[in-house]
Amino acid sequence: MADKSILNKKSLDFLESYLNNAAPTGYEWTGQKLWMDYLKPYVDEFITDTYGTAVGVINPDAPYKVVIEGHADEISWYVNYISDNGLIYVVRNGGSDHQIAPSKLVNIHTKKGIVKGVFGWPAIHTRDKSKEETPKPDNITIDVGAKDKEEVEKMGVHVGCVITYPDEFHILNGDKFVCRALDNRMGGFMIAEVARLLKENKKELPFGLYITNSVQEEIGLRGAEMITQTIKPNVAIVTDVTHDTTTPMIDRKKEGHLELGLGPVIAYAPAVQQKLRDLITETAEAENIPFQRSALSRATGTDTDAFAYSNGGVASALISLPLRYMHTTVEMVHRDDVENVIKLIYETLLKIEAGETFSYFK
Repeated sequence: MADKSILNKKSLDFLESYLNNAAPTGYEWTGQKLWMDYLKPYVDEFITDTYGTAVGVINPDAPYKVVIEGHADEISWYVNYISDNGLIYVVRNGGSDHQIAPSKLVNIHTKKGIVKGVFGWPAIHTRDKSKEETPKPDNITIDVGAKDKEEVEKMGVHVGCVITYPDEFHILNGDKFVCRALDNRMGGFMIAEVARLLKENKKELPFGLYITNSVQEEIGLRGAEMITQTIKPNVAIVTDVTHDTTTPMIDRKKEGHLELGLGPVIAYAPAVQQKLRDLITETAEAENIPFQRSALSRATGTDTDAFAYSNGGVASALISLPLRYMHTTVEMVHRDDVENVIKLIYETLLKIEAGETFSYFK
């Protein structure tokens, strides 16, 4: 592939609308519809399932099946309890960070529409500095400006309403993408860009390609667990985010050294099939695509695990996008890394042969 930017205005316009749309775990369908509309010109057909995973398929009749995958959901909160004086207590939907909540604006999704609120916090003047409390799930509350519980309920708010942050997409310093839900809406975006490039460059693949945007990763890889039983793939290349470890309060001796702008991160873990990973690293070297390596103890914690251990074992690998400030509303990635993940998946697909077993014993 020519060494030039592969993201065009249409790509970036889609990315912005896709990120700005709320699609929390269990409620991903509006984001999936945006994603499918963008992907439609580049695939032959779609598969969807009961819980909302969406798959664009190229060459659906081919017996050998390759998955490229990201996940569509974002962390959020649920209304858990409404006090008599109209304050709302919450419970997590996924790995929402309680420490960033105070002073954040929120959207509460109701049948009557969006109800705006704020995570309040006691003023610094009123707190006991000798025993300063930190934000915790049981002491953070949302204020919607209501005088009591009855008024909250008249707004349409009830236990079980999902709560998201409204923070929208920004570009910092020309090449840093910042938003909530980059984990892992970026994965869905990058695999869609791979499909676009295959179509625009008129590449014919000798296998079926399943561009898979899974739901419910944030609560246990559940969407991938379901869809892999439907697809029954031979190979799965998963993309997710991983930590940039150069920011404060991260121990690089524990987390490794990974950094924005230095390229995709290729994972080493038991769930990662070594021969498939070798094909990816060799492709990166041959195509002059910068990359980093990460060693993961036991599970990867990503949809890679769900694919790898399904259907009697599926050759699976993980290519991650370095990201700062995970599970906050200011997640940050580098445009160069985004483009290089896309390039690496694209070029690897062109080197996979139909029927390849990646066996250690042949």
